[in-house]
Amino acid sequence: MNLKLCEVAKPGFFTTVQDLGRFGFQRYGVPVSGAMDTYAFTAANLLVGNKPNDACLEITLIGPKLLFLSEAQIALTGAAFYPTVNEERVACWQTLQVHKGEALSFGSSQNGCRAYLAVRGGINVPVVLGSRSTYGRGDFGGFHGRRLNAGDLLEAHESTAPLASGFWMPTEAVPEYTGELLVEVVLGPQTDCFTERGLETFLSGVYEVTTESDRMGYRLEGAEVERKDLMDIVSDAIPVGAIQVPRNGKPIILMRDAQSTGGYPKIAVVTTPDVSRLGQVKPRDRIRFSKVSPSKAREGLLEHLKALSMLKGRLVESEL
Repeated sequence: MNLKLCEVAKPGFFTTVQDLGRFGFQRYGVPVSGAMDTYAFTAANLLVGNKPNDACLEITLIGPKLLFLSEAQIALTGAAFYPTVNEERVACWQTLQVHKGEALSFGSSQNGCRAYLAVRGGINVPVVLGSRSTYGRGDFGGFHGRRLNAGDLLEAHESTAPLASGFWMPTEAVPEYTGELLVEVVLGPQTDCFTERGLETFLSGVYEVTTESDRMGYRLEGAEVERKDLMDIVSDAIPVGAIQVPRNGKPIILMRDAQSTGGYPKIAVVTTPDVSRLGQVKPRDRIRFSKVSPSKAREGLLEHLKALSMLKGRLVESEL
């Protein structure tokens, strides 16, 4: 059974339905997609007693206005959009009760780039290739394969029982988004395409995220990374977090909606935890890169996965 959850009065800048991603299909040219910030996404779901992979709304830069058509338990995490219910400020990183007829509104992001709205039971959209995530360039997944528009009606799963009590996330578990990020990378796989000076420039420079950035990738402005020549490589596989350097020497970080192959040489790949943190950078934020070994990157991944698995245990129970 499905439940009419809310109507979109204003869609915001770029609001989509996402889960943790669509895996196993890159060989066919299908991107991973999914939540850009997996930590905030997972936390939102846990705060309403959902499974970590249940579909949520990902809200980018400017938030929507939603008119609730039924009672709902929700949680808001990620970037600070200063949400209100019927024009009264509500808190993030905790379970909230929203009543039928109330309006949930958001402003513009004050820090960070993306917020997540989880609803008890999850947003109900069709599963496509094993995922409910939106891939907008392919026009599939999520809500009719696109961002939300005014007038859209979202559904939830009616069979999910409401929580008897809510939760809140302790302050020490809530990330800060400062506008500057040190990103750990593993060099390669095409470091032989770059001069020593180019590698030094990449690891010592400060790069600014440009307005030509989206879920597919972030174009960076900063010192040019010197290549040995301007010849591109034979197209090969691109993992999420790969950093390509085109002929102009300006790095591009490929993100969740990136293509599965490409011919620009890759100077490095971002570690998995920092791919998630990159989900909160916005235009004009600054990035620096720090080289780590593959073994160090693996240790960081295991710590990241452990932190996510322990996140539920850090929640504090509270009254709704």
